[in-house]
Amino acid sequence: MRAIELIGEKRFALSAQVLQEFYVNATRKADFGLAPEVALQWIEKLEEFVWLPIDSSLVKTAATVSVRYGISYWDGAIVAAAEALGVPVLYTEDLSHGQAYGTVTAINPFRDLAVQYSFNENQQTALTRD
Repeated sequence: MRAIELIGEKRFALSAQVLQEFYVNATRKADFGLAPEVALQWIEKLEEFVWLPIDSSLVKTAATVSVRYGISYWDGAIVAAAEALGVPVLYTEDLSHGQAYGTVTAINPFRDLAVQYSFNENQQTALTRD
């Protein structure tokens, strides 16, 4: 549970958008499927950490970041929030690992785990045989 390790070991901050995305994904993805009440309890726990609300200034900065780096507006909003919070590292699976976006560097905390648990070519071949 790499995500839980990060929360326990690191000081971190969130944007309101991250809280929104957490709620949507936690309640709608079949493999996760939290009840809405449970997802709201998690959000209340996460509110104890530093988080940045969305305002018009953040929206404009996110649009600029999106265009500058050729990423989606939504990813630009997360980068813009991280910059506004003064966060040097952004943990994400959605952006290029090690890429600097202004003062923020994207790190995929699950990257090593994905390699560790990925199928090698022989395993893939064995799975596709009849």
